[in-house]
Amino acid sequence: MDKRIKMRELKDLVRPNIWKLSPYSSARDEYSGHDAHVFLDANENPYNQPYNRYPDPLQKDLKELVAKAKGVRTGQIFLGNGSDEAIDLVYRCFTRPGLDNVVAIEPTYGMYRVCADINDVEYRTVNLDDQFQMSANKMLAACDMHTKVIWICSPNNPSGNLIRHDEIERLLSAFDGIVVIDEAYSDFSGKPAFRKQLDQYPHLIVLNTMSKAWGCAAIRLGMAFAQEEIIHIFNKVKYPYNINKLTQDRAMELLRNPYEVQEWVNILLQERTRLMDAFIQLPCCEKVYPTDANFFLARMTDAQAIYNYLLENGIIVRNRSRVKLCDNCLRITIGTKTENSQLLAALRKM
Repeated sequence: MDKRIKMRELKDLVRPNIWKLSPYSSARDEYSGHDAHVFLDANENPYNQPYNRYPDPLQKDLKELVAKAKGVRTGQIFLGNGSDEAIDLVYRCFTRPGLDNVVAIEPTYGMYRVCADINDVEYRTVNLDDQFQMSANKMLAACDMHTKVIWICSPNNPSGNLIRHDEIERLLSAFDGIVVIDEAYSDFSGKPAFRKQLDQYPHLIVLNTMSKAWGCAAIRLGMAFAQEEIIHIFNKVKYPYNINKLTQDRAMELLRNPYEVQEWVNILLQERTRLMDAFIQLPCCEKVYPTDANFFLARMTDAQAIYNYLLENGIIVRNRSRVKLCDNCLRITIGTKTENSQLLAALRKM
């Protein structure tokens, strides 16, 4: 028996001014499909090729490679200046300042709240349980007629764990608005990604990034996967040339050689196991939480004192003690074998 509720029409979710918006028409859009070789339309300098020309505003060549790597259609891809651009666009496209609200798990990635505050949108939180798992019923209970978006990060940050698949599916079937699943760390989990279910859930948006498994945090390339109608809305609102040529070129170079990335992932997963096993044996560590990401959360005897000690020894970790449910916890990113060994050596000398 299908228990899904009737979804709101996309037009009813999008801000009215955005739905009516006529996007900026760039020079590169206007000649699309023609074999042009003399470019006297965009007030560019004719010298210093190839960097004198504006980049492809829709990143068509790059999207072809992303589609192949991620198993989606090119029309289901939005590329942004980091995932943070896509997060901000969700607010700008779907929520009305001072009127609508969003619901998010707590604790989770901080930019969901920051963008809500910037856009003057009420940000409602629902605490995860002691195992950092979500209750779909509690999430739905926090929603009302003005709830436009639900935010889920899985694997979650800072806890590192996957949110239960069945609880997420319950939300996707029972909530009539937009559900955003941030899968920035999914390459480390080995579990099926929700982007493969886009056709099943028309209001689903899945975020991904080149910053984690792909080792390209510096080039700032984020991804959003959704049905073509939602991608069209994003493309209307984004700035015309949001992804520069240097970023596009480096991303395409790496996407053509995915085997190297998989090797990095395999090494990091091996090191994750080694480091977590060693942490459990440390006198200063009280608990190591399960993780599906390239980091783990550890409850320490005195997180602030240990953080300060590591800092004095030139080792940087993240103190998450002020985050809900993370009292006295450090978040440890998996580094190289040498870096991980240096961390353990320092902690064993305490």
